[in-house]
Amino acid sequence: MSISRQRTLGGGGHHVLDYLKRMQGENHSFFYAVQDDNDLSCGNIFWADATSRTNYSYFGDAVIFDTTYKTNRYRVPFASFTGLNHHGQPVLFGCALILNESELSFIWLFRTWLHAMSGSHPVSITTDFDPSIHVTVAQVLPSTRHRFSKWSIFRETRGKLAHLYQSHPAFETEFKKCVHESETTDEFESYWHSLLERFCVMDNEWLQSMYNARQHWVPVCLRDSFFGEISSNEGNESLNFFFDGYVNSSTTLLGLVRQYEKAVSNWHERELKADYETTNSSPVLKTPSPMEKQAASLYTRKIFMKFQEELVETLANPATKIDDSGTITTYRVAKFGENQKSHVVTFNSFETKASCSCQMFEYSGIICRHILTVFRAKNVLTLPSQYLLKRWTRNAKTGTFLEEHASELPSSSRASITVRYNNLRQEAIKYVEEGAKSIQIYHVAMRALQEAASKISGTAEGAIVTNGSSGGLLAADEDAPTYQSMHAEKLKKIQELTTQLEVANQRCEVYRANLLAVLKDMEEQKLKLSVKNDCSDCKGFNEDLMKTSSIIEYLKKEEQEKETTQEREQ
Repeated sequence: MSISRQRTLGGGGHHVLDYLKRMQGENHSFFYAVQDDNDLSCGNIFWADATSRTNYSYFGDAVIFDTTYKTNRYRVPFASFTGLNHHGQPVLFGCALILNESELSFIWLFRTWLHAMSGSHPVSITTDFDPSIHVTVAQVLPSTRHRFSKWSIFRETRGKLAHLYQSHPAFETEFKKCVHESETTDEFESYWHSLLERFCVMDNEWLQSMYNARQHWVPVCLRDSFFGEISSNEGNESLNFFFDGYVNSSTTLLGLVRQYEKAVSNWHERELKADYETTNSSPVLKTPSPMEKQAASLYTRKIFMKFQEELVETLANPATKIDDSGTITTYRVAKFGENQKSHVVTFNSFETKASCSCQMFEYSGIICRHILTVFRAKNVLTLPSQYLLKRWTRNAKTGTFLEEHASELPSSSRASITVRYNNLRQEAIKYVEEGAKSIQIYHVAMRALQEAASKISGTAEGAIVTNGSSGGLLAADEDAPTYQSMHAEKLKKIQELTTQLEVANQRCEVYRANLLAVLKDMEEQKLKLSVKNDCSDCKGFNEDLMKTSSIIEYLKKEEQEKETTQEREQ
């Protein structure tokens, strides 16, 4: 049974709610929700501004849910959803005031957050160790890899084994070494059992429960999933790094709003500075490698520095071929003098793909030195596209995470009306921001919207069918309307061109008849003049006749070209 802990907001809750209402009034994309509208004093509150919701579409693959307030005796029950942007900086995905800490309340919070984020499930989520949150993630985000922060595991272990830490000070060091330095699951298993035997704690219930949950917190057991980490300090710090220095144990509810806005503004400025540095300066290249030059032009500065570090290390990590079966070649890569810590790289020459036993790319999205060493041996001079993770590039904030990771989402999420609605809303937000920058762009944007509205109206007419069994109106299969609407649009275009051609032909016939009448009159006049032998007048009419003939020839040529165009359209 879950433990429920109740808090109250008091009068400060209305101050926060007034702020949220005002923000939503200023920007309709600002989202907030209260769990119990009838009792604000004990209902959880969630909010996310437009920037947070847009950022999630770019960087929502790896999420951190922080509840540090529970352990640091915060006066404000404040929690946050965050992630990392393309510069490796923290980026906000939403905030919450958690008054009721029951499983049902956490489930409400996560579902509300997921709704605000367009229903898109992240690839991974990191939280503090908490049974209620663990149950919530399993229920609301079943396809998401859930990780407990090492910081919370070490904190809990220190509390549960206080007597052991006091009697055997070396245990903490050895415990962390087992967790941090194990490079394979077998190595971890061996180290763990040896540690428990050494300190005579084989039957300790807490350590046994942590071992059973190792898939949720031991790094070597999590490296097959993406967490977006580019540094190794996660085990030494709290998860609360976005609001670090802004929200702490002395922050009051009345001061929360001001501190929240300061933190958001601060990180926005830092992102702009990082963007400027990436765009307006060039990093120092350390090798003549075309791959390094390519990476420098594609990655943001901080990510390039991490890649460059791996590339330079290839000089000290030679590759030894251990198997070759034609298309697939296997190498052992180890640093000079450290053969006992080798990694195995498998290279597919047909697809120019490689996988490494260290799984750094799967875990962080940055290719490791071991694969880079094999690429050099196989004369792969530039990074294959599959190893350039867009979320780490300069162009990370184009397109959306939903488009790139749609195949990883549950089918129910992709088909949800709410998801489609929120996807369109997010794109509309970006469209409006760009379209309002100048009067010229505004007019272009308005024309594009009007054209899009016309197309949507035409498509909608063909996308609704009558369901005979229920008598209601249901959307047709998503693939079918797409094909049908495209085909109908082509037919409509052909009909429009045909009508235009017919009108043009009718006009040509009228012009031709008029010109023939004029020509006939001119021929008669010419005949009369020839009888009178008046050469000067005849010359004038001859010139008019030549001009008229040229016009007729031009019209004939134009008619032939239109007939050719019609045949091509058909």
